Amino acid sequence: MIEVRDVKKSFDGKVVLQGVSAKMEPGKTSLIIGTSGSGKTVFMKVLIGLFAPDSGEILYEGRDITKMREKELKELRKQIGMLFQGGALFDSKTVEANVMFPLDMFTHMSVAEKLKRVNEVLDRVNLKDANKKFPAEISGGMKKRVALARAIVQNPKYLFCDEPNSGLDPQTSLVIDKLVKEITTEYNITTVINTHDMNTVMESGDHIVYLYQGKKQWEGSNKEIIFSNDEKLNKFIFASEFLTKAKEMTMMQANGGGIKK
Repeated sequence: MIEVRDVKKSFDGKVVLQGVSAKMEPGKTSLIIGTSGSGKTVFMKVLIGLFAPDSGEILYEGRDITKMREKELKELRKQIGMLFQGGALFDSKTVEANVMFPLDMFTHMSVAEKLKRVNEVLDRVNLKDANKKFPAEISGGMKKRVALARAIVQNPKYLFCDEPNSGLDPQTSLVIDKLVKEITTEYNITTVINTHDMNTVMESGDHIVYLYQGKKQWEGSNKEIIFSNDEKLNKFIFASEFLTKAKEMTMMQANGGGIKK
């Protein structure tokens, strides 16, 4: 579990995060959503220790990352997997070598042990026969799956995904969403996703934190978000006329079925 308590962050006098608190639980996907400039990217960077908060606590299983020594931070980072927005694959390395990279850097496993683990995670993301291909030879969706395989190759307790569906078509995005959710549940990972993709919100949002101007404006699940009365959230989520009508229809059907929200 990751628990955030009253985190504040500013840059050159400009306040970016204003007392944000939240809990991210294992086995669930926690989504950070918000408009550009809402503070969600800074929030994620604070969570993983790239930025130090001005005040507040960030607890990993009860241990405050802001008070950890370098040795403790190094050990914690071994338990963190990261799926970057662009995939961040090495163009000069094969799929196999890309996925093996964290094992080369942070473990003392034998070559045979590393290869076995690489094959396991490639199989898990449905890339069983892609070992010797280079990034330039595979599709955008395959690249994201390679990046996901690399992110989980060390069996992380925590997985951070920065805009995992960026640049993907809707169908491929759903594949990535499903994979991330399945892996989160199977391995009981605490997964945090920074996204603006509404399909991800509706499909994968076990826990959603909506930031508005650096504050936590709303918190809930994908099942609760449909029935939210928060005006700012609704303007963000249901920005189009089509989505607004879909929300109204869903609420009408729910009320007609005897569900009161």
